[in-house]
Amino acid sequence: MQFRPPGTLADPVVNVLQFVADCQPFEEALVVWNSALNRGLVDRSALSRLPLRGSARRLLTEARPFVDSGLETLVASRLRWTKIRLLPQAHLFGHRVDLLIGDRLVLQIDGASHTGRQRDADNAFDALLVARGYTVIRIGYLQVVEDWPGVQSQLMDCIAQGLHLARR
Repeated sequence: MQFRPPGTLADPVVNVLQFVADCQPFEEALVVWNSALNRGLVDRSALSRLPLRGSARRLLTEARPFVDSGLETLVASRLRWTKIRLLPQAHLFGHRVDLLIGDRLVLQIDGASHTGRQRDADNAFDALLVARGYTVIRIGYLQVVEDWPGVQSQLMDCIAQGLHLARR
């Protein structure tokens, strides 16, 4: 925790992160921590030098500055148990993908406003990835938030078939 001068109405970001760690469930806290790191509001190495308490230490271990959204944080957190390499914001053929699982399984996570030209460009890129041997799964906000078991089942089916592995 950092010192807050008397009379100030706002805590430093590191204090807020400690409070979030103390008061929120782990997944929700991880979303906040990843967002703070991604936006450059805090520095991971500076956080590691602070006397963080309890779950804040675990959050520091798991938080990553490369995750681009809260949905991506939730998905990556929920898949860590698989022990398969998860690479958020991987670059493939000049574009970023939300999550590369293993070598060849691409998970794209769309927010609520994913329509129009952006959607058309994403569909074209998905087709390019498929033509190059990748398996692409595209999911939306409601699937992550309200139907995670369905998403996990679909991903586990792909992994069971070896679709995350490079073809030899």
